[in-house]
Amino acid sequence: MLNQVQISVRALVEFVMKEGSIDARFSSKSTLVEGTKIHQKIQKTYQETDQKEVYLRTEIPFNGLVYVIDGRCDGLLFRDGGVMIDEIKSFSRSPDSFDEEGIPVHWAQAKMYAYIYAKDHGLDGITVQLTYVHTESESIRYLQKKFSFSELESFAFEMIEGYAPYANLKSELMRTRNDSCKALEFPFPDWRKGQRKFAGAVYKTIFDEKSLFAKAPTGIGKTISTLFPAVKAIGEGLVNKIFYLTAKTITRTTAEEAMAKMRSCGLRLTSLTITAKDKICFKDETICQKDYCEYANGYYDRVNEAILEILKNEEAITRQVVEEYARKFRVCPFEFSIDLAYEADVVIGDYNYIFDPRVSLKRLFEEQKKSTVLLIDEAHNLVDRGREMFSATLDKRTFLQLKKEFKDTDKHVYQTAHKINAWFIALRKNTQDQSEFVLDSLDSNLVELLEEFMEVAESCLQTGASQNLLDAYFEVKNFLKIGQLLDDSFVIYGEKMKNEVIIKLFCMNPAGHLKQMGKGYRSKVFFSATLSPLQYYQDILGGQEDDFLLSLPTPFQEEQFEVFIEPLSTRYRDREHTKERIASLVKSLLKDRPGNYLIFFPSYQYLRSVYELFEEDDDQIHLLVQSAGMKEEEREAFLEAFKPNQKETLLGFAVLGGIFSEGIDLIGDRLNGVVVVGVGLPQLCFERNLIKDYFNKQGKNGYDYAYIYPGMNKVLQAGGRLIRSEEDKGTIVLIDDRFLQNKYKQLLPPEWTGGLWGQERRPNPLKL
Repeated sequence: MLNQVQISVRALVEFVMKEGSIDARFSSKSTLVEGTKIHQKIQKTYQETDQKEVYLRTEIPFNGLVYVIDGRCDGLLFRDGGVMIDEIKSFSRSPDSFDEEGIPVHWAQAKMYAYIYAKDHGLDGITVQLTYVHTESESIRYLQKKFSFSELESFAFEMIEGYAPYANLKSELMRTRNDSCKALEFPFPDWRKGQRKFAGAVYKTIFDEKSLFAKAPTGIGKTISTLFPAVKAIGEGLVNKIFYLTAKTITRTTAEEAMAKMRSCGLRLTSLTITAKDKICFKDETICQKDYCEYANGYYDRVNEAILEILKNEEAITRQVVEEYARKFRVCPFEFSIDLAYEADVVIGDYNYIFDPRVSLKRLFEEQKKSTVLLIDEAHNLVDRGREMFSATLDKRTFLQLKKEFKDTDKHVYQTAHKINAWFIALRKNTQDQSEFVLDSLDSNLVELLEEFMEVAESCLQTGASQNLLDAYFEVKNFLKIGQLLDDSFVIYGEKMKNEVIIKLFCMNPAGHLKQMGKGYRSKVFFSATLSPLQYYQDILGGQEDDFLLSLPTPFQEEQFEVFIEPLSTRYRDREHTKERIASLVKSLLKDRPGNYLIFFPSYQYLRSVYELFEEDDDQIHLLVQSAGMKEEEREAFLEAFKPNQKETLLGFAVLGGIFSEGIDLIGDRLNGVVVVGVGLPQLCFERNLIKDYFNKQGKNGYDYAYIYPGMNKVLQAGGRLIRSEEDKGTIVLIDDRFLQNKYKQLLPPEWTGGLWGQERRPNPLKL
């Protein structure tokens, strides 16, 4: 109901009582897993008559709105004929390091629970207890205060009064939003081929609270086809929040443009784009400490005012808008955008804000998730990104450096770094004949050493120690966190390179962990132009048997494509023998059909070897080359060279799976052809073979999962750069004899193979 404001006790008190500065020198809060264990351990000490995890709820009318406030208090204790509310807080910092009076926001949370219970049971007064627990030593400190009901009632209304300006604004914005969503018409005169079917499937997925895996080809209008039905679902009361998730900056821009298009047709809602911390930070270095950064200093004292102001005045909160208000109110732009993510109706950002256990927006409560939709664009990228999110690495070099650095300055850091370095040395000796090796389990001795390191590093960091120590602290923290997730989808392996040794917790199959991180959301829509085969992506991205699957045909005509295959071997052993034939083939293509072309290779080394054959000639071909680690301005210059109607033929050399093979639009005569050299298979390596062996043991084709499907996805993405609109025409040349094999052939889009496979021999107008 629009005149109701639903908010949890914790969210209420944290909003009203925010104060202080951002200080990310180290994280003093325990992990969620540790905190849960501590809570359970304390609750087991309760008496038989006591209650734990007690759900409390109340309604408070205030200035035309009804505030519905709820939450679960940790403990309800019955002592000496009275009642006590127990609020448990766990910290890696010792409880004795806190102020004698405790932390105000903790008292506030416990007092709100006390107010609700006292109100429901007609109590004149009630005791409140804060239980502070040190996660390492498990030492406990109890703080108790008794409050009269009138004190608690006054406090509760003080909290409501502090929250009311925000609640009033949100209520009005929600009313306007819902009306506009309901009235919104599709923002284009006509639906493209397949677009209405896709949008309908997305709406049905949301209505039925399911997940959808959709192969939606380029040109169908994927972004508006997912956002429009999700926005309509807001108007129907099915959804309250949308996350549009992607790995690419350019697709975030496309989502912003889709939102702008719907606003031009009357939509009124708040959308936010989250930009990575290192990109949006105002300072030369990303050091989130109050004594270094004026935007971190006093952040929580000013952020509520900034949130109110931006919500009053802005609907499209892009990076530029975030920066403008962050400077005005002197708040950290990144943390400001994270706080705004809980307020915006549509959030556009990277996958990690939902799926990465180290980064995810943890303040989204279960009730909020139930009315939230995840739209996951370019979902093929989530496979390897998922593996990264749930993997962690430690290396010997880190601790050797710390050992040297702290030898004469901090004996505790020195000693723990020395012991961990010694553990790595022993590991190296025990695996003398192996450069790569698999460990049966995570050594409990290493875990103990790392936990000891965390404790001494944390103590040292409070005095403002080195960046090396801070980096090592977070590296170890992440390693231990991932270590808690270990199951049969992981392998623990090591690598040796001269004196260096690394150990990696490698997630071979991210499906279960992605599923867990996505648990509780109303619906998830995974979509991409190259989500093929659908069953593979459904399996590896954590799908379920009752998910919806949708494969849509291209909206483009077969006449727009000319696809040719040259059956040369591009296998590693044959590359030297065939590179001159490849160069000759491409030169012939450019002579017969001049224009702008991209040629993609599976590696930089292969690219350079063919590029050198073009450098030797005096042909009138303008050559561009992608290099490793190109800066943003270099990327822009590369793409800017692809101008329409140029007199000179242009050939850009690029790498499959790289920055120019995905997410770029060279419409019309800016791109006339694409040449793909090879089937894109990842290089044979220890890690990929571990993936292969894992899926073989699961009864699947491990080689397909580790090599063929990821490789062919790169081919499809590269070829997909060519036809981006109804007017585009061009040529695709696939160079590799494996493209004629059924296994690879079946993974090519129908529009590429139309008229090709039905003939005894392939068409040969280019004399290929």
